[in-house]
Amino acid sequence: MGDFNESVVLDAIRRVPDGLSRVELVEATGLSAQTVSNICRRLLNTGLAREAGTKSSGSGKPRRLLQVNAHARYAVGVHLDPAVLTLVVLDLLGNVVARAQRPTPEVADPDHTLTEMSESIAALIGGSGVPREAVLGLGIAAPGPLDVASGQVIAPPELAGWGRVRLRDHLAETTGLPVLLDKDVIAAAVAERWAGAARNTGNFLFFYLGTGSGMGLVVDDVVLRGFSGNAGEVGGLYAACTTNALVAEAIEQQVLGPDFTPSGPRDAEEGLRHLSRHASAGNVTAGEIIDRWAVRVGRGVSAAATLVDAEMIVFGGPIWPLLEERFMAIVPGIVESSPFVERIHPTVVTTTALGVDVGAIGAACLVLDQILSVQPQSLLLG
Repeated sequence: MGDFNESVVLDAIRRVPDGLSRVELVEATGLSAQTVSNICRRLLNTGLAREAGTKSSGSGKPRRLLQVNAHARYAVGVHLDPAVLTLVVLDLLGNVVARAQRPTPEVADPDHTLTEMSESIAALIGGSGVPREAVLGLGIAAPGPLDVASGQVIAPPELAGWGRVRLRDHLAETTGLPVLLDKDVIAAAVAERWAGAARNTGNFLFFYLGTGSGMGLVVDDVVLRGFSGNAGEVGGLYAACTTNALVAEAIEQQVLGPDFTPSGPRDAEEGLRHLSRHASAGNVTAGEIIDRWAVRVGRGVSAAATLVDAEMIVFGGPIWPLLEERFMAIVPGIVESSPFVERIHPTVVTTTALGVDVGAIGAACLVLDQILSVQPQSLLLG
């Protein structure tokens, strides 16, 4: 209970950048004044919080404000996309203090990829200026399906040669850090909840667009992971949107030549870049291809938004910048006019505030979320 209450206080402070006084923390958390005082003392002693000036409260004594000490601890995040490997270091407020990106190895050898990941993680931490002892842990965002219990990635469709790979335990052994593993779409939703466009709502969808696509769901401020941790597949909504599918249609419609037939995820992403350029340059057929996919995705997210009564729909992912202009011209109108979306409240459609690094930021946020956010399930008795 003590750890839970500490998370309640720290989470309340984190959500108000200007800081909160102890009196305001009592009001915000419902905890007793003595409990809040004791917790604040511990947070100051451990360096997780710091005093940030005073706030006048009328005729009484000015109240001292507490803020999260952003540089007290850090988290590392890695997003394993079949086309690109993205790494970040975050501070306690979710700010990126270091990042790196490199192409995902195309060789069908997961051991080679894991070695490169371990070396890249060590290089990023070493070059970031962050003290190693201040790193709380490492989060990994990976394409599914996953066996979350054993920390394995199970034959991702776009990672050739991967069967059951001990991703979590291998990186824990080679980096010496505690490691959390989650699906990329779920990690991206955690990122938006922590530091992105959805910071002020607890009910939203995140539609992820990378080599593959998927949807992260947050309901009543709880990230939905499903029975096996593999929630978020959108094929059943007829809303799956992949680089391969877009490029294949562009080749079929002769917007792209047969030489753009992809041999791997990186080739597919390069083909999509050319398709996007053609659309931006006024090629009608290229624009119609992207627009048709926007309609499919728009209908899918409309149905999902109604299912979970979402307040917001956020789009993002590595290929989102290539589709954003045309998707955002179409999807909001579909959601607004959809017979599936309830009229009781508006459903906002927006773009990620975290850019193409959202998956990696989400991976690091898994660590921050585990340690610093309120986790109601921690109160359950076994």
